[in-house]
Amino acid sequence: MHNDPGPLLQRARRIREEVIVPHACDVDRGVFPRAGMRALGAAGLLGLLSAEEVGGAGLGLRAAAELVELIAGACGSTAMVLCMHYCGAVVIERHGPRAVRAAIAAGDHITTLAFSEAGSRSHFWAPLGTARAVGGKIRLDADKSWSTSAGEADSYVWSSQPLAVQELSTLWLVPAAAPGLTIPRPFDGLGLRGNSSAPIRAENVLVDESAMLGPDGGGLDIMMATILPHFQVLSAACYIGIAGAAVAGAIAHTTRTRFSHIDQTLADLPTIRAFVARCIVKRDMVRALLADTLAALETGHADAQLRVLEVKAAAAEVATEVTDLAMRICGGAAYRKDVGIERHFRDAHAATVMSPTTDLLYDFIGKHVCGLPML
Repeated sequence: MHNDPGPLLQRARRIREEVIVPHACDVDRGVFPRAGMRALGAAGLLGLLSAEEVGGAGLGLRAAAELVELIAGACGSTAMVLCMHYCGAVVIERHGPRAVRAAIAAGDHITTLAFSEAGSRSHFWAPLGTARAVGGKIRLDADKSWSTSAGEADSYVWSSQPLAVQELSTLWLVPAAAPGLTIPRPFDGLGLRGNSSAPIRAENVLVDESAMLGPDGGGLDIMMATILPHFQVLSAACYIGIAGAAVAGAIAHTTRTRFSHIDQTLADLPTIRAFVARCIVKRDMVRALLADTLAALETGHADAQLRVLEVKAAAAEVATEVTDLAMRICGGAAYRKDVGIERHFRDAHAATVMSPTTDLLYDFIGKHVCGLPML
């Protein structure tokens, strides 16, 4: 990629301060970050990965990771919505119709993934939902357990069992307005409360055969070769951004909060400084791993797949550890909404349980280094 991401990132910083930061508390109460996503779209940032031929920025994963980390430092929910949009958008860019590609590039279309199902749980690669040819259309039926931006996105990159081949999955582009799609219950979670990560039920949803993304039965290959690297890297960037915000908040609190009777700040205490130092070291370690992962992907290095598996697991562990330390550093003040630490603490804890979960990634990493097949 030859485009310079600098101007777009400058726009993103302005949107972060003028739109996303002021709405962050409302989003944390469960309001979908529509204002932030509209602003990002108007600035050309939803089309960051879209090709220039359809009006996109023509940039790559590194620029997307920088943007997601930047936004996550202000609002984890907005960053996760953006992360999942990019994961869907990259599939549509490579396999979808030009009209939808152009709408994404123009900032007029938000997409997302709809993979996880109640029956196969965190095994996102194995849908139980079906696809059947019916009267010249394709009928989709499924119970999706989690989909970020459910009921808010304009389309879903949807997985099903294949139509006719003996493989694990096929992918489809499903319009959010398709009759037969329902949201059985709204999202009301501990953290990332504004990302509308709700279940979706499909009952007799009809799409054209042209809605197929890639070949019938090709879903697993697209998941592993295209979606997994984007999801792992962008999720890691999101949780690094959340951890970084918690560290910044903790440092601000310790340097301005005083013991008036001894004329010292919290930062004058060696124990507090040690906690802050641990946070900084952990954050910088996982940032270095993210940079190494991106370099490995860009150069086709032999350890690229290993780095992809490692980076979200490492970011999840760091985000939960650092936000926990930030709570301890700030003490009782950390529980106050105005300090902001407790929001980052809650948002960070989604990292370990969001599929592929940290435990599942450790299993994948172990299989990879032991020469065993991952699935």
